[in-house]
Amino acid sequence: MLEKIMEKIDKNCSNVDKEMVKKAYNLAYEAHKDQRRESGEPYIAHPVEVACILAEMGMDTSTITAGLLHDVIEDTEYSFEDLSREFSVEIANLVDGVTKLGKIKYKTKEEQQADNVRKMLLAMAKDIRVILIKLADRLHNMRTLKYMPVEKQKEKAKETFDIYAPLAHRLGMSKIKWELEDLAFRYMNANEYYFIVRKIAEKRVERENYIEEIVNQLENNLNKAAIPCDIEGRPKHFYSIYRKMVKKNRTIDQIFDLTAIRILVDSVKDCYAVLGIVHTIFKPIPGRFKDYIAMPKPNMYQSLHTTVIGPQGKPFEIQIRTFEMHKTAEYGIAAHWKYKEGVDNAEDIDKKLTWLREILEWQGETSDAEEFMEGFKIDLFSDEVFVFTPKGTVINLPNEATPIDFAYKIHTDIGNRCVGAKVNGKMVPLDYQLKTGEIVEILSSSTPKGPSIDWLNLVKSNQAKSKIRAWFKKAKREENIIKGKELLEREAKKQGYNFGEIGKGDILDSILKRYNMNSADDLYAAVGVGAVVPSTIVIKIKEMFYKTEKSESNDWRVIQEQLNRGAAKPNKVKQKSPGVIVKGETNVLVRFAKCCNPVPGDEIIGYITKGRGVSIHREDCKNVDFLLQNENNKLIEVSWGRPKGAEYVTEIQIQAENREGLLAESMEIISNSKTSLYAVNAKPAKNNIAYISIQLKISDIEDLKDVMKRIRKIRGVLDVYRTKR
Repeated sequence: MLEKIMEKIDKNCSNVDKEMVKKAYNLAYEAHKDQRRESGEPYIAHPVEVACILAEMGMDTSTITAGLLHDVIEDTEYSFEDLSREFSVEIANLVDGVTKLGKIKYKTKEEQQADNVRKMLLAMAKDIRVILIKLADRLHNMRTLKYMPVEKQKEKAKETFDIYAPLAHRLGMSKIKWELEDLAFRYMNANEYYFIVRKIAEKRVERENYIEEIVNQLENNLNKAAIPCDIEGRPKHFYSIYRKMVKKNRTIDQIFDLTAIRILVDSVKDCYAVLGIVHTIFKPIPGRFKDYIAMPKPNMYQSLHTTVIGPQGKPFEIQIRTFEMHKTAEYGIAAHWKYKEGVDNAEDIDKKLTWLREILEWQGETSDAEEFMEGFKIDLFSDEVFVFTPKGTVINLPNEATPIDFAYKIHTDIGNRCVGAKVNGKMVPLDYQLKTGEIVEILSSSTPKGPSIDWLNLVKSNQAKSKIRAWFKKAKREENIIKGKELLEREAKKQGYNFGEIGKGDILDSILKRYNMNSADDLYAAVGVGAVVPSTIVIKIKEMFYKTEKSESNDWRVIQEQLNRGAAKPNKVKQKSPGVIVKGETNVLVRFAKCCNPVPGDEIIGYITKGRGVSIHREDCKNVDFLLQNENNKLIEVSWGRPKGAEYVTEIQIQAENREGLLAESMEIISNSKTSLYAVNAKPAKNNIAYISIQLKISDIEDLKDVMKRIRKIRGVLDVYRTKR
């Protein structure tokens, strides 16, 4: 195994201290000697394979050494201090960084996954080699995933799709990215994977003969032009083929370019010379030429791409690049690592990692886990457009980006002052979607009003969103505090609570600590600007509120004593009788839960609350399920009384085919019934299906059933039901 590592080092690396690597191998062998992998092989085989992958990338002594030791701190008795003493603090830090990343596991809860990804980004920012070691570790684990249980296979495959393959892509490491995707695809979509493998194998000989014919033509013509080159046919990756089938809605038999031709030359001048020769031999397909040499991708990828019509009228792709570009395309940031060959090109590396700093910048400004993960994936794996400033500078932006994204990419102040835009000399609206090759000019105001809140729905880059939110946080903090507080109060009311009662004291302190905020105003401002979702906050506060109520409260004792005395001294608060009897008594303070809006005729149950008497729920309310499991001792028997003139608010939802007059006919039925309209909310139709929420005041359940029965008879109505929250 040690010889295998040395062979990889001799072939791909320079200036590697082999004695240091040998020392690390001996320590790892001793540390893992009693451990075995799921396959049954000695555990040392795993760190050796990780070190071999890193050596293939041409990495330095410290990275290969840390690859051999990457599981030592986590899985053996060796400590950080031991590795610092035996090797160096640099190597110990690399191992420690990977150890922390080893705890990243895919979870359905976005919040936990977001926290883990944040740790990974911070580790990358300190030393990018940490993620290179982690990618090598993940690649070997995916290669040996067949020995894991099926459930674990799917979990690791999904995590690889969501996090590690996109990271490899963003770091320009296409060789690692494609293998990770193919391996993950195999376990996530086994049927589709093996179908594609089988289909490709069936026509392998025919395809190889076809490629050989093309390669021979190219070699003959390039030899005549005296351009030294390497030409090879590269089969498309299985996941790439599958994605094309899905995206273009084609069968595998309808996809002809299953193989790409790659031509490697010595210089950029030769790249363009080869392109000219290719286009004289084969007819190019319009619109399918891309020049990534003049405009490299942000992940450092450079190449010329052209799709041409080959023999038998079948299209195929040709990629033309230099040998140096090819090394960068395969190993990305690893091919430019600043510690290699003793060359310090740290400034160049930092430029190539600008995207990482931008992610770290905006991720610190969002506390919402779902928003963070969505933005993280967009930043890592989105398609891109390349546009020009009037002076000819190339600016890369996410696909479907707008002039506002462009303005904020240039400078924050230009974004804040933006009032219009020109594309190729013509005025365009601010929601115009930019296309590659366009020249963009921003029109700005000398007396700016700042960005519009609507811009958050127009921009596609997280950088622009972050800067717009920052402006609102600073310029409109007071307004956002008021707005945020109103949103929280409205959401709490919607869920059947008073925010002022539940969002205070230790509960509020816990929420502020969770979101790294110093005051309630910080929370209100974050909600007001849209950085935090109000429903998320209220749900968390509600959960904490339930937990704090587990201790016996004064209200609990007062109500119990009142019931035990037969309500001899009723509550001093006088209110109209709600028509509910609590354990045979009618003078107990009660309130109807807004989460389910019970009405006479519903099966009901009571819950003794903190400070608000008895809360009345429908028995089929989803909150009752939670109470039965966690607060069973607070539930109490209740029943309906018969007060005169009492009215109750309830809500129904109408689902119907969208058409004119639907709402008017529904309102007419309600006006002719024994119920009265309280509120109505009609949502925009989706897929030609309309949703209408109606709140009614009724005296009993029979009146409600009658209204629902009559609405169901309206033409196009698909369903009518009471809402449950």
